[in-house]
Amino acid sequence: MPRLALYTFGILKSPLADPGPLTREFYARGEAVYRRIGRQPGYLAHAEAADAARGGLFEADWGAWGEFAVPAWYGKGRTAETAALAATLSLWTDLRPAFEAVYTGSHREALNRRHDWFERTGHPTHVSWWVSDGATPTWRDGVSRLERLHGGGSGPHAFTFHEAFAPDGTPARIKGAGPASDRAR
Repeated sequence: MPRLALYTFGILKSPLADPGPLTREFYARGEAVYRRIGRQPGYLAHAEAADAARGGLFEADWGAWGEFAVPAWYGKGRTAETAALAATLSLWTDLRPAFEAVYTGSHREALNRRHDWFERTGHPTHVSWWVSDGATPTWRDGVSRLERLHGGGSGPHAFTFHEAFAPDGTPARIKGAGPASDRAR
């Protein structure tokens, strides 16, 4: 049975190493959100560095998730001291559980604060696509799909919750996603 891959990407206003209050708040909130999302029905896994102590995102060993990659429009630092980005890559059983994890509870509360932490870039911040059972999406897959979404809009190979597709490539509607929800993005 196909599984849903979800890649998110945002450019932070400050480097991750910034000791300021907004960065500390972002980290604290992010850790709590990740703990909750990991317990959500339908959640399967997310990319985790095999050697988190090794340093920054770009140097870490991500195992089956592949080498860390970012979209072409990211122009900030790539070291542990200068990186100013937040990216996630996760696997879900279906659209509805992933949508609910993103748009309800503590993650919804964090989304309401995203403009405090993230730059407005005019680029999409998330993309989904279907992967076969047993396949692990890579960071490069996520970047490729996000760039494809930015260049050509939603389609069966790169879509958003608001313009979703089923595993067979047909349009799919998620109750609660759409024009009214778009205003909250």
